[in-house]
Amino acid sequence: MTRIPNPGFGTFRLKDEVLKESVKSALAAGYRHIDTAQMYGNEAEVGEAIRESAVPREEIFLTTKVWHDRLRPGDLEASVDESLDRLGTSYVDLLLIHWPSPDGEVQMDDYLNALKAVQDAGKATHIGVSNFTRAHIDQAIGILGEGTLLTNQVEVHPYLQNRELVAHCQARGIQVTAYMPLAVGKVMQDETLKAIAADHDANPAQIALAWIQARGLVTIPSSTSAGHIQSNLAAFDITLSDEEMARIAELDRGERIADPDFAPAWD
Repeated sequence: MTRIPNPGFGTFRLKDEVLKESVKSALAAGYRHIDTAQMYGNEAEVGEAIRESAVPREEIFLTTKVWHDRLRPGDLEASVDESLDRLGTSYVDLLLIHWPSPDGEVQMDDYLNALKAVQDAGKATHIGVSNFTRAHIDQAIGILGEGTLLTNQVEVHPYLQNRELVAHCQARGIQVTAYMPLAVGKVMQDETLKAIAADHDANPAQIALAWIQARGLVTIPSSTSAGHIQSNLAAFDITLSDEEMARIAELDRGERIADPDFAPAWD
C-alpha cells in the first residue's frame, strides 16, 4: 500500500504570506506532505511556497480536495483543472472528495467515477474521500472496487476518537487521515495529556500526535510557528505505553468540532 508521508502539514485557515512562510518552514523542517483544498482559498499560495522552497516538487506529496458544489461530472473535472492551474502543477499526489454530496444531490456513482476519470487522465496519482461515514465507504467501494480509494480524511482527536469508523476503513484497506488532531488547541489544557507529556519531556500536543501515530493513522497538524512546526514533527519519535494509550482512550467524549449543516448523518 502507498505510504502517505506522516505527518502532513495542514493549511486550513492559513492565507497569504503567513501561509507561504508556514509551508516553507514545514518543508525545511522535513515535512513532505502538504494538504490544501479548493475551499481553503489558498491553493495559489501553496503552489508558490512549494516553488520557492528548496524541496523539488517530485519529493512532495501534495493533496487537494474538490468542494461539494463542484461534484457534477464535467464540473468536477473543470474544478480540478482550476486547482492544478492555481497550484502550478500538472498533477496532485492525492485528490479527495471533500464532503459527500449534501442530501445526495449528486449521485455518488457520478462524482466518484468523475474522480476516477481525473486519476486515469494522470492529474491525480491517488484518489480518496473525506468526511465519509461507514455507509458511504461501503457504497464507494461498491462503485470503484477495493483498493481504489487511498484514504478517508476525517476528524480524529482525543475527544472524538472515531474508533468504529477508523476500524471499518482499515478493515476495508483504506488508510485514515486524521484532521484537527489537536482539537483546535484544546489538547493543550488537558490534565491527562499534560501528565503524560511530563513523563516524556514533551508537550500535550506532541502526546496527541504520538497517540494518533500509534493508532496507525496519518495526520495533518497545522501551525504558523516554526517552533511548533518542528515540535509537531518531533512528536513522531515518541512511543507511548499501553497504559498511556488506555488513559488517552478514556478521554473520548464524542466531541465533534467540524459539523456543518451539510454534513452527513454520522454513523
